[in-house]
Amino acid sequence: MEPTLIESKIYEIRGQRVMLDKDLADLYAVETKNLNKAVKRNPDRFPPDFMFQLTEEEFNHLRFHFGTSSWGGSRYMPYAFTEQGVAMLSGILRSPIAVQVNINIMRAFVKVRQYAFSSPINQAELLQLKEQIKLILSRQSEMDDDIESLNKDQETNDQLFEEIIKSIADINLRLQLKTTKLDRIRVKGYLK
Repeated sequence: MEPTLIESKIYEIRGQRVMLDKDLADLYAVETKNLNKAVKRNPDRFPPDFMFQLTEEEFNHLRFHFGTSSWGGSRYMPYAFTEQGVAMLSGILRSPIAVQVNINIMRAFVKVRQYAFSSPINQAELLQLKEQIKLILSRQSEMDDDIESLNKDQETNDQLFEEIIKSIADINLRLQLKTTKLDRIRVKGYLK
């Protein structure tokens, strides 16, 4: 059994690395309903932090992001088993295949955990990224203030422009009053 095959069946749901009942059943070479029956016969071995049922939203998210459309005919939401839940399965599935599969699954969980801890991003880089984000947000805030100031300046300029136009209209009106007859005053194309 390929370790990468098992690793590809480990998902992160609710902040925990889990494997789904269907994938585990396939690996153990049993039917999903039989795996779930064995689990239901031993409810004390599977508290909520060992196993939980996905919500419809979680299931749809999983199908969308990982292309897990092979569950198209499922009539129930799948169960997710944490690493401890998978370890507990070894106590209720005792076939030689189940023992070997369980060993391989435990190794895959360890490998995934090691990969997560050896991730190339360390704490110093995370702090640096955090500071850069703060700087960007600060600059954005300054830009917002500048834009608000420009908008206020634009409003002031618009008011000044309107006052200038009114002053020019007043001057134009006075000039026309002085140069035309009193009975006909022309204001921008209108006759009075």
